[in-house]
This record gives sequence, structure tokens and C-alpha cells, in this order.
Amino acid sequence: MHKFVFFLLLIIATNTAMADSQTIRIGLNADMSGPDYRSGEAIRRGTELAISQINADGGVLGRSLELVVRDHRRNPARGIVNVQELASDSNVVAIMGGKHTPVILAELEHIHKVEIPYLVPWAAGTSVVENGYHLNYVFRVSVRDEYAGNFLVQYAAYQGYERIALLLEHTGWGRSNERAITDALQQHQMQLVRTDWFNWGQDVFDDALQRFKETEADVIIFVGNVPDGIAMAQALLQLPEPERFPVISHWGITGGDFQEVLAEELPQLDVAFLQTFSFFNPPYPERAELLARQYVDRYDDTDNWQQIMAPTGVAHAYDLTHLLAQAIERAGSTDRAQVKAALEEIDFHPGVVRDYVQPFTADYRDALSIDDFSMARFCNGTIKPSSITCEEE
Repeated sequence: MHKFVFFLLLIIATNTAMADSQTIRIGLNADMSGPDYRSGEAIRRGTELAISQINADGGVLGRSLELVVRDHRRNPARGIVNVQELASDSNVVAIMGGKHTPVILAELEHIHKVEIPYLVPWAAGTSVVENGYHLNYVFRVSVRDEYAGNFLVQYAAYQGYERIALLLEHTGWGRSNERAITDALQQHQMQLVRTDWFNWGQDVFDDALQRFKETEADVIIFVGNVPDGIAMAQALLQLPEPERFPVISHWGITGGDFQEVLAEELPQLDVAFLQTFSFFNPPYPERAELLARQYVDRYDDTDNWQQIMAPTGVAHAYDLTHLLAQAIERAGSTDRAQVKAALEEIDFHPGVVRDYVQPFTADYRDALSIDDFSMARFCNGTIKPSSITCEEE
């Protein structure tokens, strides 16, 4: 009897191990429950949709892909623990990470210690990829602040603004943008009248707005996330309408409930922000239509493609997952070092954001460029390109 039980347990363990060996896992280490939870959910959904499509087409190396999700809650210490935990699973071939540059910057040492490919669909700090590691395991389909600063300044110049005030979060992401925007202002011979900093969770911006008024700024370039963006917008709404500064924002305010909280008051403000992709005017409509249809079919909280949350996060994660799958096939292995090398050797992939022609090399890790950037606005519960009015479909 004891021998029978022993062999039965052995068979079960063997079968479980064999089943596990048939699954290739991708880790997700994102903000799933913090104030910017929609960024994490958008990344999750983009990754899930790509995995479903890949698995339906036969998987990778004849094996299915599986997503393993961890929540860092915008906390760098939790992000480090998640990296260590995910990397300890030998079936996890790579980690998808975002949002928040400060979290990823804290994780870099541990990412490179365990030598696991880290794919970034949402974090813009230049130093996330220009990180000083000779064998760099970070790959990004996302905004790069070095380019974003120049793009935001170009947009300000195009709108006719001359006196620029900066309102930046006091983190590595904010400092990355300060350098980029300051350099761009000098190149465009535009005047920086004042720079103010704020900490995560700050809810009072009246003093900063008063200082901007005293320096006769005519626009604010804002770099922050949803909670701080809401507080800043609410402070603007307290000013008489003629005194409300227009705001040109980085994309951080799109990762949560900025639009829902401000609701009917939002049209009283002039807020434009950076994006890389929109289902309203995608570069490859047939590819975008396929992704949108899969999204609406899968997620019950979405009735149509206009309701897709944080579309850039969805699209970036979707494309990155397909790039990873191609690299695994190219490597012929799930060995992490071999997958890293294969990511550097991808020749081409037809994505929803762009056609990726040699997206990564041994020396360069950003698959997007300034040519992929655009400006957008919140319109009636969705995000629309600035080139399209709120009334247009």
C-alpha cells in the first residue's frame, strides 16, 4: 500500500513538472493597485492579448506562454522583491515592468544581478536604458525623456508660448525631464522662467502657481502622475478663468482616474499631453482593428474601442510581447542570456505602434523615436489626438 501511494505521488509530481516545463512564463511587475493602477492594468491586458494570440498560433517553441503578475504598488522596495521572486522561477524567461521610472531605477542592480531580460512598456526615464551596465538586460518600447523633452518644447513653441514654467516631480523621472527640457529650451531659444518641484503625494500647488504668475509664465510643462496631476488641476480651477495656465503634460496623467475625478470641470482647463499611439488614427489600421476587436471581446468593462484604457500602455505591451516571442523562437531556447542576445538581433516585426526595423541592438535599447510621438487630450471619457476635435468620431 505504501509503495502504491509512493509511486502514485511520484507520477503526479512528474506530470506536474512536465506540465510546468511546457509553459514559458512572462513576469509582470507593475503598479496594479496604486493611484496609477490603470497603467499596470493596461500593460497586463496588452500582454494577455498578445499571449492569447501567440498561443492560438501554436505558442513559442511548441510551448504555451503564461503571464505571472506581481504588484509593486509604486513602491521601489516591493518592486525589488518582485524581481527577485519572479527571477527565482526558472520558467520565467523575462519580466515586463512598469509603470514608474523611480521603481525601475531601484530595480536595475537586481535585474542585472540575476541577468533576466526586463521589458519596459511604460517608463520614460532616459537612465532606465542608459543605465551604465555593459551587459544591459533592459529593453524598451516606450517614451524616452531625452526625446520627450524636445517634443514637448517643440509643441509649446508651435502653440506660440514663450515663457515656460516647469512643474516636476522630485524623482529620477523628474530630473531626467529637467535635463531634457532645459536643453531643448536652450536649443529653441525659449525662456525658462521658473522650475518648481513637488514630492509624490503633494496636494497643495497654490504657492507654485502664484510663483509662476509672478514670473509671468504663459504655460506650464508638467511632469507627474495622476494624484499630483489632479491636485495641480484642482489648484488651477481655483484661479479666475483668465489666470489659469495652459498645461503641456508628460504622459503620466493618463495612467489612472485623472479624467473621472475632474469630470465636468476638466473642459474648463487647457491640458494636452504626450502619447505614442491612438486607436483613432493608428499608423496601421488593420493591425489596430484586430487588437481593438480582441480587447473588446475579452474585457467586459469595455463596450467599444473608444473605451480602451491607457491605449499606449496596451499597445506597447502588446508589441513588446510579440518581440519577446520572436526572440525566444530565434534563440531556440528560453535561456535568458540567449533570449537577451536574440532581442538584440531582431530584424523586423510589424507592430501596432510601428514597423520595428532592428528595434534593439547591443548598444541601443529604445525601439521608439520622437517620430512616434503625438499630443492628445481628454475628450468625453476617452483620449483623443489633439488633431481630432472632441466632437469628431
